Amino acid sequence: MEKRYELFEKLQSQAEIVLLQSETYIQITIILAIYAIAYVVARHIRQYFALINQKLIIENHPIQTFLGKLGNLIFPLLAIVLLRIAAELSHTALSHDWIVQTALIIAVLLVFNSVVDDLVQNKIIARITKWIGSPILFLHMIGVLTSLIEILQSISISVGNIDLSLYGILRFAIFGSLLFWLGRISNSTGKDIIRRQQQLDFRTKEVASKLLEVVIFVTVSLLLLQIMGVNLTALAVFGGALGVGLGFGLQAIASNFISGIIILLDRSVSIDDYIELEDGRTGFVRELNMRSTTLETYDGKDIMVPNEKFIVESFTNWTHKNKLQRYRVDFPVAYHSDIRKLVEIIKQVVATHPQVLSGDDLPIEERPDCEIDGFGDSGINMFVEFWMEGVDDGKNRVGGDLLLMILETLQQHGYQIPFPQREVRILNPQ
Repeated sequence: MEKRYELFEKLQSQAEIVLLQSETYIQITIILAIYAIAYVVARHIRQYFALINQKLIIENHPIQTFLGKLGNLIFPLLAIVLLRIAAELSHTALSHDWIVQTALIIAVLLVFNSVVDDLVQNKIIARITKWIGSPILFLHMIGVLTSLIEILQSISISVGNIDLSLYGILRFAIFGSLLFWLGRISNSTGKDIIRRQQQLDFRTKEVASKLLEVVIFVTVSLLLLQIMGVNLTALAVFGGALGVGLGFGLQAIASNFISGIIILLDRSVSIDDYIELEDGRTGFVRELNMRSTTLETYDGKDIMVPNEKFIVESFTNWTHKNKLQRYRVDFPVAYHSDIRKLVEIIKQVVATHPQVLSGDDLPIEERPDCEIDGFGDSGINMFVEFWMEGVDDGKNRVGGDLLLMILETLQQHGYQIPFPQREVRILNPQ
């Protein structure tokens, strides 16, 4: 108890000394003046520059949203700069700068936490970043970080010709995680920005997105090698060996990647195209990746097709240049039917379907047409050709509707659909 009482009295006496010093009030006045000046200057800057004004940005626009967040940092960053200058002047003029230094450390930590909250969407990653980054930043501000790094470097082990220090492992873990996070954010943001460019067509956007992804991946990989202490000039030594490895071990991956770039450039496949592969599988193109193209079938299944197949094999693109498609519906009628009258009736019935293209303004070859296909064993085989927009399946299912309409029409007008018949003759009644 006596020791605690003595400690309390010592702290009380030191506090009284600090409060009686004029330098204390001078530093407090400087800090208040700095924040007032920073607030006024930052406010005028945001008023003159609309791109960094949070109130004037376009909603969901990635660039302006990012600039708006930077605009909010003008005030604290300007205050930090002024506090740093004030700390140097206070140390020189007053020989008493600990209050300004404390305000500077607190301001830096608050700005760091604010940046993490604005830029990191994942709450778990944001919390880990704060727990790791804030102590490191605090130790750096008070000048202890360098000594701590030397201690961590002294804790090391040797595995063959490789020296592993505790500092190197922690540095790789921290900065590696940060680089991967920055790479992912940069990739998603960059792709979002590219795909919002209305003056670019879809294929140009996809090529630019893939190239951006490759550039970010290579950049992050090189930075990680640099953090690990790998001499980048040594990469030129095994560059030839890497090329041979790509030629043999990674040939399929490289081929699919290059095929994906070619597909986007030659415009043979695009999103929402209806593709029929050589083996008969069909589906809509939903996604073009670096390795494969995703086809979605009508029954909800996804077909992952290697990009190389679209280069070395033949395929049918039903909706590549024109969404209009021609289809055919077959049906038979009895031999005693009035075919000329039936042809006109069927044309009129088919033209009434809302998805079938019809009208006098269309060319005659695009209007519904009914013709004789041939003479069967039991009746006359006929068919109807018609044009529609899209593929005759799924929500655009037209063929089944037309068969039902043709059946009802034949029944209403007394036409018969023949069934298989055989005529038996008795040559010798005996």
